[in-house]
Amino acid sequence: MRRRAEKFEVSGPTPFLCAGPLPVVIGRALAAVRDGEGTRAGITVALPSHSFGPYTPLAMEKTFVAAREERPGKAWLSRFAAGRTEAERYFGRAERASGPSARECREALWQYMPELVPHYEHACALVGDDEVAHRMLSHFRPAPDAYGCSQSVWLGEGGPALIRNFDYPPSIVSDRFEMTEWSGLKVIAKAQRPWGGCVDGMNEEGLAASITLGGGRSQGRGFSIILVIRYVLETCHQVEQAVKALCRIPVALAQNVTVLDSAGNYATLFLGPGQRPIITRLRACANHQRAARPSSFSVARQQFILRALEDPSMSLEKLTDGFLRSPLYSVSATHPTLYTAVYRPAKGRVDYIWPGKRWSQRFEDFQIGEYTHNFTH
Repeated sequence: MRRRAEKFEVSGPTPFLCAGPLPVVIGRALAAVRDGEGTRAGITVALPSHSFGPYTPLAMEKTFVAAREERPGKAWLSRFAAGRTEAERYFGRAERASGPSARECREALWQYMPELVPHYEHACALVGDDEVAHRMLSHFRPAPDAYGCSQSVWLGEGGPALIRNFDYPPSIVSDRFEMTEWSGLKVIAKAQRPWGGCVDGMNEEGLAASITLGGGRSQGRGFSIILVIRYVLETCHQVEQAVKALCRIPVALAQNVTVLDSAGNYATLFLGPGQRPIITRLRACANHQRAARPSSFSVARQQFILRALEDPSMSLEKLTDGFLRSPLYSVSATHPTLYTAVYRPAKGRVDYIWPGKRWSQRFEDFQIGEYTHNFTH
């Protein structure tokens, strides 16, 4: 029996249909946040009115690389071999008999993201006859993960823009910002191993996407969200298409995804194993969904952004500056803010930002290079 499509709206001129498990739609998201746990907990936040100041470098450094790689080849294979131990630790099931077989992983990929199968098989051919590697490359049923991120949609002057902070252990996250062209469509993204993963990115058709952890620790039969984002950027051109795909593909862990296109259409989705997708008009999210007692720090970060968006004097520059300050900017020794990204899909431009440094990239003029950042307390 075919499922009846549920009609819903996201911000933008055109309502659309979402097939698959019927989503839950949140309309008055801002009011819900105001009346939620954050307000009752007495959290107060205010956007700083001044720019960021000087910082004191730590011994901890990380070098980021901007590279062009149309599709994985020998250079990717070398990186995969070098990072394999960490990748096995991340996926957690590489050596467990109870994990899915390579055949099961391929079948799941074929069922939900068939357009990626030729690329997956190409990567498998590069690594050779290696059952464990083939399982990892599928991104199917990864181990639980934990990190903190914040993201926001800006629709005012200079937009539309998708702004995000990525907080993660520096030793685990890959160093690469890449422009790829797997299927004739250019994609600029923050890549994450072992293969194909994107924690945020944008394609040349004008679609941008970014993820944050949803806050739950439950795990299910699904894919790592970073491969799902790769799929969305490879196959979708507009928010309508992206939401349909995100509603259809099962994810292994609780995740929040914000998508924005060049026309200013946007949606924030709350996804997770064993739950219906929740589609919202939230223009800001951190690391919680509908939990009865969400993390107060996650609520504080979300409210910080929402209050900033209400400020009539707000600008894209000032909002971006806010992402470089507490409570959004993390100086944790274990999971600092590794970078801030500002995607502007209508301009085909992304700015990767650190305190004191801005690295701009465009589809028509992608610059290969590297930057080493000293992280701070």
